[in-house]
This record gives sequence, structure tokens and C-alpha cells, in this order.
Amino acid sequence: MSDITAGEGAPATAQDAPPSILAIFLAFLSIGATSFGGGVVAYLRSALVGRHRWVDDETFIELLSICQSLPGLNASNMAILVGDRLRGTSGAAAALVGICLPGGLMMVAAAIAYGAAHSQGNVVDGMLHGVSAAAVGMVLAVSLQLGFKTLKNYADLVFVALTIIGVEVFHLSVLVVLAGVGALAIFWYRPGGASKDGALFAGTLRFLDGTAARLSRSKGKDKTGKDKKTGGHP
Repeated sequence: MSDITAGEGAPATAQDAPPSILAIFLAFLSIGATSFGGGVVAYLRSALVGRHRWVDDETFIELLSICQSLPGLNASNMAILVGDRLRGTSGAAAALVGICLPGGLMMVAAAIAYGAAHSQGNVVDGMLHGVSAAAVGMVLAVSLQLGFKTLKNYADLVFVALTIIGVEVFHLSVLVVLAGVGALAIFWYRPGGASKDGALFAGTLRFLDGTAARLSRSKGKDKTGKDKKTGGHP
């Protein structure tokens, strides 16, 4: 079984005794040295939840949400939050240095190697494409793992859909989407709030259907306009 899925069978709970500064540094050093691209989230979860059990899944998701809402890299933000949670400022510093050090050294080495092998750029490009594809796979894997644990009703799926539509279809700022969907989620999950998902789910389906129809009509108009300009010839 790979490290990414390690520890799935047992519940992840925070340790009673906080780890040493050295242990925190070495753990994040290992993550920084073995993770690639967006796949770092999978490695973070594997190490922090599955292997060391410094946080549980619920806490990990909460910290990840904070990291994604702040400027900077998710990996470094997560290192600071977890390190501070475990050992205060010293733990945060150790975690940050640990996770950033391997990448910094590797980038210097990669820059030197890339300059030396510039004449064989096709080989280097192929390697980079392969790493990118692997990173996408790891992001998908951890998304499914966390999704099965946190998406428990129709309302959760609606919020996911609204976020994707806002960012990918309407090209809105991530901050705007997070603020809008977050406000809606606060209203929906407020104490004494709506007890049924049906109304929100049905309303969102109507919204999605209307959005798809508008996009279809827009594409049809663009195609008609192009045909008129070209006299109907391809």
C-alpha cells in the first residue's frame, strides 16, 4: 500500500504528547523531499493524519480550508499551522524550514541541470509533463478521499458545484467565490436553519440548467455570426 493511502483503516487522533522539534522538522523535510506539485496535499494528509496522527481528518480539512483562504502555498501554510499547533512558534519554524528546504535545494540543482541539458529540451519537457500528470492524479486521489468523508448531503454537493461554476464558468475571483459560497453555507448551516436539502438542491438545479441554456444560446449566436461573415462556408 502506498504512503498516500496509509492509515486509512484506523481513526486518526492527535497524540497526547507533542512531538519534538526535531521530529517535526524531519517529518516535514520528508514531505518536502517526496511530494510533487499539487500532490503535496496528499502527502500532507498521509503524513499528518495517517502516519504520525498529529491531527485527525476533520482538523486537517479545517486547516486546509484556512490555508487555501490565505495567500501563499498550501504546503507552507499547513506546515506553519500544524507546527504551531504542536509546539508553538518553534514548531512552526521547524516545520516551515523542513518543508521548504528540499524544494529550494532541488530547484537550484534543477536550474543548473536544465541549463546544462538545454540542448536536450525535449527530454526535459517530457519529464516535466510526466510529473505534472502524476501530480494531477494525486490531487484527484486525495480529493476523493476527503470528499467521501466530508460531503454528506445534497447541500454539500451544491456548494461544491457553485464553487466550480463560479471559478471555471464565470471566471470569478477565488476570494469572491469563497466569500459568496461561504456566506451561503453559514446561512444554510446556522443553528435552527433549514432542515431539508430539497429546496436548495432543486433551486441549484434550476440555476445550473439556466446557466447551461444561456451558454448554449451564446455559443449558437457566435456560430451564426461567424457563418454570416463567411457566407456560410467553412
